[in-house]
Amino acid sequence: MTAAQRRGLNDAVTRMWGFLAPAYDLPFLQQWIYRPPHDEVIAQLRAHNARKIADIACGTGILSDRIERELNPDEIHGVDMSDGMLAQARARSDRVRWLRGPAEQLPFDDGALDAVVTTSAFHFFDQPAALREFHRVLAPGGLAAVAALSTRQSLLQAPATNRWKPQHNASPAEMRNLFEGAGFTVSDQHRIRRPIWTRIVSDLITVGTKS
Repeated sequence: MTAAQRRGLNDAVTRMWGFLAPAYDLPFLQQWIYRPPHDEVIAQLRAHNARKIADIACGTGILSDRIERELNPDEIHGVDMSDGMLAQARARSDRVRWLRGPAEQLPFDDGALDAVVTTSAFHFFDQPAALREFHRVLAPGGLAAVAALSTRQSLLQAPATNRWKPQHNASPAEMRNLFEGAGFTVSDQHRIRRPIWTRIVSDLITVGTKS
């Protein structure tokens, strides 16, 4: 996919989520679909004792707000491309710093953060570029945690020629390779723990640290 095609895709996805923002906070959707990966990410941040955190593709800010309330970090930034999502996020909390920007071009200086997380959005990113950007903005020893849709069977896997057109659900092995290719050491990788009735959602958390 060319840079122009990627920009067009990002714009289309941004418009879609701006339109869907009011439905995103529906309690059943949050509880059964989004809360399990949020719980996993918060556990990783707590274990790492992260103090300067960015939540990438933060949506309406539910995870960013939880991080602020439950972990009380020194800094918590919520970053998203959708003005509609960010409008709801800003109404949710004035303690989180809400920023507009793509995962592939984050509005942070080199080494500014000690944790970067993203949930349920990585399949829309230019994945190698996003992970390189996560690595850039992290200080040495910083944590990257990605909870993402991930294939269980080959029939669900997009052919290599179709990757990131318009989305790509990477396998566990691909995720590990992507992390290592961006300069991370993978410290944990496992399927998101879910109630049995929501296991049709096939997602994976991969955690890496910057050497």
